[in-house]
Amino acid sequence: MTSGITGASSSSSITNPNTATGASQEIAGNFQQFLTLLTTQLKNQNPMDPLDTNQFTQQLVQYAGVEQQLKSNDRLDSILNNAKASSAAAATGFIGQSVTADGRVANLKDGSAVWTLTPARAAKQATMTISDAKGNVVATQSKALTAGAQTFAWDGRSTSGFTSANGSYSIKIDAFDATGAQVSVDTQVAGKVDGVDLTGTEPVLLIGNSRLPISSVQNIGAGLST
Repeated sequence: MTSGITGASSSSSITNPNTATGASQEIAGNFQQFLTLLTTQLKNQNPMDPLDTNQFTQQLVQYAGVEQQLKSNDRLDSILNNAKASSAAAATGFIGQSVTADGRVANLKDGSAVWTLTPARAAKQATMTISDAKGNVVATQSKALTAGAQTFAWDGRSTSGFTSANGSYSIKIDAFDATGAQVSVDTQVAGKVDGVDLTGTEPVLLIGNSRLPISSVQNIGAGLST
């Protein structure tokens, strides 16, 4: 994959400030119109039946409250936009870096897809089920797992003996210890970041066809050795 950034501008996922500005201008115009109508009404009120001062005072307070809220929203939009830009700038620094992230989906490339497996304790029997992006099971393997982090590499061979196409594959692990009790296994994936997708609410790192939310990254640097 060609290195790069998906979404040259992050503005597509950021609230358009013109929307809030337009709303502010509209409420300001309505407020001026309200004042004009109120002034005219005061000038032409019936002296024997004057306006209820409490009522129009409450209306003034309500208009002022809405105007203040819109100004607060404008400031919040500005803060969010600045935070978004800062996050995007930090995410681009991952391009070209090797990262390890929490997840079950790894990228098969050049006949290898690698996961880091960390069982809660040693597992006498563990079955690794590998599925393609559509959820179809393509391969299963069984082996024992020792305690602690270790890598599991799949060569792309399906159960039927065919070589699977490059792409994203997920792993599911059913592990049991010597007593037959189930053992939980954490999975991690590692790879070199080719690009960054900035179109969503959170930057997503692109590793081949795999997509890793930046929040899932646990380590930056070379992955665990086999």
